[in-house]
Amino acid sequence: MSAFFPGRSYWSPGLLLLAAFCLGTVARAQQTETPEIPRLSASVDATGKTAELPDDPGLLLDHASAHAQPVDVAAAGEPAADSGKAIDNVDSSDGKQTKRILYIVPNFRAVSVDSQPPAQPIKDKLITAAEDSFDYSSFVFVGLQAGVGMMGKSYPEFRQGTAGYSRYYWHTFADSVDENLWVEFLIPSALRQDTRYYTLGRGGVIKRFAYSFSRIAITRTDEGHEAFNASEILGAGTAAAISNFYYPTAERTEVKTYQRWVTNVVIDGGFFVFKEFWPDINSAFFHQKD
Repeated sequence: MSAFFPGRSYWSPGLLLLAAFCLGTVARAQQTETPEIPRLSASVDATGKTAELPDDPGLLLDHASAHAQPVDVAAAGEPAADSGKAIDNVDSSDGKQTKRILYIVPNFRAVSVDSQPPAQPIKDKLITAAEDSFDYSSFVFVGLQAGVGMMGKSYPEFRQGTAGYSRYYWHTFADSVDENLWVEFLIPSALRQDTRYYTLGRGGVIKRFAYSFSRIAITRTDEGHEAFNASEILGAGTAAAISNFYYPTAERTEVKTYQRWVTNVVIDGGFFVFKEFWPDINSAFFHQKD
């Protein structure tokens, strides 16, 4: 996912604004309480006939306690589980991820709340790495990042103009493919780790924020157990080291390599946070179905 932000510090304000927007949206949603709707219950007398309710509302409770008897709903031919199904239907959209965010940004590796997909085969890991690298939106984001990098003169050796922009573009594209290959396919396949993001969807904003950002260090194995996310940490580090082969000599120092490594990891953590709160944002504003 490193292709979505510039290589140095230019992504920080946008990421902070994105996190603030997510947290603010969810906080407002949690403050909204649904008013309780009073229910009326029918009462049946000992003969099985419907009893008349008193005209005085103050006597309603006494009348109900004296004459009401439990009604066998199942015997009346009404399904007893209807109320439970209605509740399930109301909550079914909570925590539902979409394949794309705003119909553009790939979101293929996000798993909806309470979903238990089968183990992720190696073939699927390769497919998702390819989708994140070569999806049509990736070329657009790489172009935007290359433009921002050139305006900020992130790498002075690339210079300006059309030739300079082309250098920024292919370096950025190479960084994206390199990281996706290691983080989403090679290391996860070797260590049998699941590369998908499992949405928590419950709890307060702070709890969900901490959970989502912690996924840079914690992941699931193909067997469903939690494990150290070596795919993310080692994969991003390997990609940063490989980039030294095609970056200018001045950008190949240990400090520069470490900066690219940490930047890639933090950016991925920011995307995990956004994936966690995307269902809330989508439900509140966009209502995207898939």
